[in-house]
Amino acid sequence: AIKALGKQAGVSLNPATPAKLLDYLIDEVDLVLVMSVNPGFGGQSFISSQLRKIEAIRKMIDKTGRDIRLEVDGGVDVNTARLCVAAGADVLVAGTATFKGGPEQYAANIAALKAVG
Repeated sequence: AIKALGKQAGVSLNPATPAKLLDYLIDEVDLVLVMSVNPGFGGQSFISSQLRKIEAIRKMIDKTGRDIRLEVDGGVDVNTARLCVAAGADVLVAGTATFKGGPEQYAANIAALKAVG
């Protein structure tokens, strides 16, 4: 129904959801979001085991030959952003890392995150 409306479809995987779940969905989606924290509140620490999931999903995406975005959300800061990009992510969501240090730091925080890509 989503595609029939000319829209793109995405799927989100919580930390406990295995990448293998995508075996039957990968040809239908335009975006895969890997949650690298358990959803609920900001400021949580990145769950490093999600890097293996990101790598596995990147391989799945590459096999399709399609332009499927691989997004990561949760605990993303300059350090974890580098790891996520190295693992294959091409879209990052950074909340707490953006606002750290108050308004006078926002521009510098965003610039540091953009420099990772």
